[in-house]
Amino acid sequence: MNVKCLLLAAAVTLTPCVLFAQTTPTPTPGKNDYNINQRKADQQDRIANGMKSGQLTPGESSKLEHQEAGINKEEHGMRAQDNGHLTKQDRQTIHKQQNQESRRIYRDKHNDKTGK
Repeated sequence: MNVKCLLLAAAVTLTPCVLFAQTTPTPTPGKNDYNINQRKADQQDRIANGMKSGQLTPGESSKLEHQEAGINKEEHGMRAQDNGHLTKQDRQTIHKQQNQESRRIYRDKHNDKTGK
């Protein structure tokens, strides 16, 4: 009987630890740069898919990549000014630039020019 009580006590004690150990924190907008980095990756994927499918010409993809690099360079400069962090205004600026870039990607992928 003592073994059963000991096992039950151990199970009751360890169960909450196991549950909390398995939960991953959800990124909160404004607290980190999850959205900016995720959009950066998504837009790179969209450009790569456009090149692969032939929806983007080499010139269009080159220009889009150049513009993406410019946004990344500006973000790096903003971080350098604030000890590696982005201010609320910096985030708004980057989001606006990413929105513009997203529209450019869409327009270039859906125009009459093809890469194949």
